[in-house]
Amino acid sequence: MKSGDYLVIGGGLVGLAIAYGLARRGLAVTVLDEGDVAHRAARGNFGNIWIQGKGAGVPAYAEVTRRSALEWPAFAREIEEVSGVELRYRQEGAICVCFSEAELKQRMAMLAAAEADSTIPAEPREVSASELRKMYPMIGPTMAGGTLSPLDGTVDPLRLLRALLVAFRAASGTYVSGARVGTIARDGDGFAATTATGTYGAARVLLAAGLGNAMLAPQLGMRAPLRPVRGQIIVTEKLKPFMPLSFHFIRQTEDGGVICGDSSEEAGFDEGVTRPILARTADRLTTVFPFMKDVRLVRAWGALRVMSPDGLPIVQASQEAPGAFAVSVHSGVTLSPFHAAVVAASLADEGRLPPHLTQSFSPDRFDVQIPRNS
Repeated sequence: MKSGDYLVIGGGLVGLAIAYGLARRGLAVTVLDEGDVAHRAARGNFGNIWIQGKGAGVPAYAEVTRRSALEWPAFAREIEEVSGVELRYRQEGAICVCFSEAELKQRMAMLAAAEADSTIPAEPREVSASELRKMYPMIGPTMAGGTLSPLDGTVDPLRLLRALLVAFRAASGTYVSGARVGTIARDGDGFAATTATGTYGAARVLLAAGLGNAMLAPQLGMRAPLRPVRGQIIVTEKLKPFMPLSFHFIRQTEDGGVICGDSSEEAGFDEGVTRPILARTADRLTTVFPFMKDVRLVRAWGALRVMSPDGLPIVQASQEAPGAFAVSVHSGVTLSPFHAAVVAASLADEGRLPPHLTQSFSPDRFDVQIPRNS
């Protein structure tokens, strides 16, 4: 049985970012990945590095996302240099476009409250309807304006996934594909994970298998109450550049195609697309940009988000099996620098997850205390 310092279960954006951070610190790390048959969130990820409004009412989450956003420039340079993969990264700001004055007013109030709760400013500002039309001459006449934060940006999620894998291997990490973990348990002073390709061991284990954590966590005395939430995305033919900044649900790629999608459905593990959702997405796209009615759609897909009951991360350490950890989160792109630096450093140097994360994002928050009648 192969052994090392850490087993990381899951080779998506979360698992590879943490695994890379561990490996570059000199630890012996093996990533066990289900491979392309996995419900890989990165395949359908929109590619947003998104800060504005995220964590509103939850200061701990706002701090994590903002801290990660500040690290993105240095992180992107490092990953591109180590991997040789161009990420198509841009962080020049992005706009959340609003369909009505009421929506814009409500959003500005929410952003102001989020700023007041955070020690790291996201510097959001209002973009008036007239300013929006100057920036985007082809925008629809009914758009009320939007909000902009300079910390927001975009990256190609598939290029990021590839770059993290190359960088992890360059740091002497071991990646095993087609290794779906069936069972994982204590084995002497460490842990053993059984897969179709063999049994793998390490002193510690991190579960970062996305929706798979729901099944794996209980085997190590943890719990991950996760559910899949499907999103559907449409892609147009290539167009000349017309978007100086991306919108929260519309962006133009470097190749010229326009990606659009912000749907959210409870559809189990079905990753397919449906005509009603695609039609609704296309309608929203053409409301924002009416000229898009004459543009061909060339592709559509569905993918599953990893969602907890309250939409926030679940970060935990096993009390039953010390040395076992689990991270479940749906913001794999935005949080990649934080995972590779802060989370990996704590695991490498202290043998634990950052305490402020396990305290703020413990699954214990889902325990409902029902007061007894006196």
